[in-house]
Amino acid sequence: MAEKKTVDRKALIVDAAARSFTMFGYKATTMELVAKLAGVGKGTIYTFFATKEDLFGEIIRRLTSEMRAVVVGRIEESRPFFENLTDVMYGVLQFRETHELVVKLTQEEREVGTSAVSEGLGALEDAVIGFIEREIRSAQEKGELRDVNPSITAFMMIRVYLALAAEWSRRHAPLSKEEVAEQLTGLFQHGICAKS
Repeated sequence: MAEKKTVDRKALIVDAAARSFTMFGYKATTMELVAKLAGVGKGTIYTFFATKEDLFGEIIRRLTSEMRAVVVGRIEESRPFFENLTDVMYGVLQFRETHELVVKLTQEEREVGTSAVSEGLGALEDAVIGFIEREIRSAQEKGELRDVNPSITAFMMIRVYLALAAEWSRRHAPLSKEEVAEQLTGLFQHGICAKS
């Protein structure tokens, strides 16, 4: 019975921290604020997390797990690699643009440059790149892709997708989901050299 209370308190603390980071950002969140939101004493937090950074790390692990679920839910083994890839990328983009905590952290990184936030968002991106890297390896084994460096290719694919889907519209008319997929697929599947 005592173990259940411990697990419940830890979950309360993590949920409260997520709410605080979402409302106020990383920099403005304090352990006192998290304790107040969780309805526990500040000392209780320290029984689970030695520092705010440790608590934030738990939040990032939780976000990574949520994003992984989005990615895995979009993979269909029967579809070709590029169909899965563009669907996964779209899901990641939606996650980044609609998840309130990710939006707040992205805003803080852009406006304040908090290093812990940059590291946390970097860890999220690394998780996505790692997943895409595994999918590239699988596609290579099936003969769908030629032998390229999976890590570098995954990094380039996500960067190109996000640039087209999010950054292009800052100076140009936004591209539809289909247009972004067409551009990404065309570039990586067919290249830009004229056929001879």
